[in-house]
Amino acid sequence: MDSILNNLKIQVNSKIYVKDPETSTLGKKIIEHSILLINEIGFEEFTFKKLGELIGSNESSIYRYFENKHKLLVYLSSWYWSWMEYRLVFLTNNITNPLEKLTKAIQVVTEKVEDDSATTHINESILNKIIIQEFTKTLHTKDVDEENREGFFLIYKRVINRIVQMVLEVDPEYPFAKSLISSIMEGASHQHFLMNHLKTITNCNSEVSPSDFYTHLITTLLKRN
Repeated sequence: MDSILNNLKIQVNSKIYVKDPETSTLGKKIIEHSILLINEIGFEEFTFKKLGELIGSNESSIYRYFENKHKLLVYLSSWYWSWMEYRLVFLTNNITNPLEKLTKAIQVVTEKVEDDSATTHINESILNKIIIQEFTKTLHTKDVDEENREGFFLIYKRVINRIVQMVLEVDPEYPFAKSLISSIMEGASHQHFLMNHLKTITNCNSEVSPSDFYTHLITTLLKRN
């Protein structure tokens, strides 16, 4: 998988950034260290000034890549979901049994993420922590409808709809496939969050993962097939 990903260009909507950070050493440095800094101090405390100090660059240089920190977070989220979509397709492509394929897809999007050594400037494991903690902040804004029209969340929606089609392959008559999968996608992040911070209100722990929960949920729900 690593050798294939080395030749893969992760596509992110060009309207999200001013200059593609993947096209320069500084841009990649901005992405790499923004992930580390957001994870360390949280998105609320994160600023371009702090990032500039960390990487030894002027704050104005970062603005040449991103209009504001919201757009940077949207970029990181889009990159993550594009990478996740690739993994989803790659890891389910040769599975012919519809329920097995769906189960594998659920595991892919809900499991704990390990760093992918093929992307040297992006630590996917840490980026996953940011998605768990911060992703809803890209959606819950007053500009969400306009940004949706601009295609900012297209990749995220595409991942969901890929799995929706797998649900319908298992049970074409199931009436809530979109609600089910969008709930699982958001719920998985919430369960990981609870597992790390509010342990008394989740059954997920070091022995039972969110993937275990959602695999049980979906196979039980669709077991008649």
